[in-house]
Amino acid sequence: MKSYKCFDCGASVKQDYLKKKIRCPYCGGKILYKPRTVVSKVKAR
Repeated sequence: MKSYKCFDCGASVKQDYLKKKIRCPYCGGKILYKPRTVVSKVKAR
């Protein structure tokens, strides 16, 4: 299951909650983002 983070308070918000409202349930913030993993690039010889 994917989760989003609140930009204001940094809390994790599950995708199931976002089907009801597009707000953070903890602080009421409207900006939510999906954290991305860091990708390392390797150069080929």
